[in-house]
Amino acid sequence: MESVDRMIGHRRDDGRGDRVDGLGDPRRALGAFLRARRGRVSPEDVGITASRRRRVRGLRREELAQLAGISVDYYVRLEQGRAVQPSAEVLDALARALGLDAAERRHLRTLAGAAGGPAPRLQVSPLLQRALDAMVGLPAYVTNHCLDVVAWNVLGGELMGGLGHPGRRDPNNARFLFLDPASRDVLPDWQERAAEAVGLLRVAAGRYPEDGCLAALIVELSERSEEFRRIWETGEVVMCGAGRKRLRHPEIGEIALECETLHVPEAPGETGLVVHVFSAEEGSWEAEALARLAAEATVTCAG
Repeated sequence: MESVDRMIGHRRDDGRGDRVDGLGDPRRALGAFLRARRGRVSPEDVGITASRRRRVRGLRREELAQLAGISVDYYVRLEQGRAVQPSAEVLDALARALGLDAAERRHLRTLAGAAGGPAPRLQVSPLLQRALDAMVGLPAYVTNHCLDVVAWNVLGGELMGGLGHPGRRDPNNARFLFLDPASRDVLPDWQERAAEAVGLLRVAAGRYPEDGCLAALIVELSERSEEFRRIWETGEVVMCGAGRKRLRHPEIGEIALECETLHVPEAPGETGLVVHVFSAEEGSWEAEALARLAAEATVTCAG
C-alpha cells in the first residue's frame, strides 16, 4: 500500500502538486480545520467592526487568538502544525470562539490528540446479517468508516440504487455519490447527501490518519470530482447520518423516510460499523409504498 504522505502529495491530472488539505498528519489536519472554521466566522458576529477594505474572509489569526485568550504566536503555530497536543483548556477556548457544534468540538479534540493507529477492519457477523434480513419491511444497510456498503437487506439494497445487483452501482457510497450520475436520480437531496458523505470522511480521516485505503479514496475523489474538492475545502464534519431523507425509486417514485443510525463498535468507545435503518410512520402512504416494494423485491430475489 502506497504511503499516506505520498498519496496526499500525489499530482492531479492538471499538473498541480496541491496536497489534499486536512489529510494525513493530524497536526496539519488540525491547522486546516482551524483555518476553515476561522474563515466561516463573521467578525460582526463576535463584536468586531470590520473595514470595507478587509481582504481576509472571516476572522484574522490575531482576532481569533484574542477571542480565545491565547497568544498570536501560539495560535499561528497551531495552524502551521508546529504545536504539539494543545491543552483541553485551549481547545475549549478555540471551540467557543469559533462557535463549534458538538460534532466539530469532538473532531477538534480528535485532531489535537490523535495518536494514529490502524482503522477498524470489521467483518459483518452472521448475527448482524440475520438481524438485517429479519427487518423485512425496513430498508437497511451497513457502512464502514470508508463509506463502503458492506451489508444490506433485500429492501435496503433495492431502495439504495440496486446494491444487490453486481455492477449496477459502486458499493462505496462516496464514489457512487460523486462519480455516478445515477446517484442524483436516487437521491433528490443530492447536495445535502454529498456534504454529509464528505463530512463523515473528514471525521474518519481525523480519527485514522494512517489509513491508506481511506486516504486513497479521498485522493481519488479529490482528483476526479470538482464537487468533492469544493465541499472538502469547506472543512465541514458530520458525526452521523440520521434524520429524514428523500429517496427515489422507479417503482414507487419519490419517498421521504426517517433514517436512524445504529453503531456496532469495534471496541468500547470506538467507531466500527454503522447500520442505517429507514422507516415510515405506520398507516402512511410511505409505509404502504415500502410494503409494495418489499413484496416485489422478495419475489424478484426468490425468482
